Amino acid sequence: MAGAPLLSVERLTTVFDTASGPVTAVDEVSFEIRPGETLGLVGESGCGKSVTALSIMRLVVAPGRITGGRLLYRGRDLGALPEADMRRVRGAEIAMIFQEPMTALNPVFTIGDQLAETLAVHGRASGRGARAAAIDLLDAVRIPDPRLRVDDYPHQLSGGMRQRVLIALALACRPALIVADEPTTALDVTIQAGILALLREMKAAFGLSLLLITHDLGVAAGICDRVAVMYAGRIVEEGPVRAIFRRPQHPYTRALLASMPGVPGQRLTAIDGSVPAPGALPAGCAFGPRCRDRFDRCATTPPPDYAVGPEQRAKCYLHAPAATGVPGPPTHGPR
Repeated sequence: MAGAPLLSVERLTTVFDTASGPVTAVDEVSFEIRPGETLGLVGESGCGKSVTALSIMRLVVAPGRITGGRLLYRGRDLGALPEADMRRVRGAEIAMIFQEPMTALNPVFTIGDQLAETLAVHGRASGRGARAAAIDLLDAVRIPDPRLRVDDYPHQLSGGMRQRVLIALALACRPALIVADEPTTALDVTIQAGILALLREMKAAFGLSLLLITHDLGVAAGICDRVAVMYAGRIVEEGPVRAIFRRPQHPYTRALLASMPGVPGQRLTAIDGSVPAPGALPAGCAFGPRCRDRFDRCATTPPPDYAVGPEQRAKCYLHAPAATGVPGPPTHGPR
């Protein structure tokens, strides 16, 4: 998509301080989100997706801390903003749909009160105007009988309706970018499809950009323009969604796609080994010990990004050009 990036994440690094020392959860992560684009950040649980989202919103709390990188939103470095200025960005310019509706919504306030508070904090509406706007937002996200539901408490709503309320809260101030952290987790397939359809509809209606965080490759395939694949705190491959799914260039991406259910009765392919523990990553490529294509170089130094196609990059020495002097894989094939 043309145009300057709406958000540029440059070498973002976030660590958590532990008794044995700092543990890196997000390791020099870089990506861009352009106006009107949906970027999917995918990977296994624990790979750093949610910490990346919280870092963008500057909501990482102790013992976590951002130790490096820049977060450029429309050219402004969010990391350099005073907290008072960052509060004006959250919700109004960048909004977040959190993973768990029951913990993200306050159980002692009605959903109407929570929507009205969001509008009032950012100076968008107050009093009767805020209530009317809250009803309009509930109607926009397809909550049945919004004039009645506006006075309901979160526990009176189903899981799918609570997720719609979170989407309404994110849309309240008409932000340019929404960060959606696993918005369909714990929902059944039918409700999940409805939430994804709603996100697509709202994105088109409000001209949004969307960062969609998910472990579900099928969800990413259905809604995203581009995909960034994350493993052990690092983005190992990024590119247009069709290229990632049709021509994956990193062994981890290929392994993830091979492990997805496909033809009924066909045996799934498991990924060898297990994800390394945070703070105990191998010296070279984090995926190296599990990779069937690994060779000696993979165990020494983490690979940089290599261009592997139009707007597609992968952190894998299999793509190192001969001119770099990096030893290639053995001629006898993968191990």
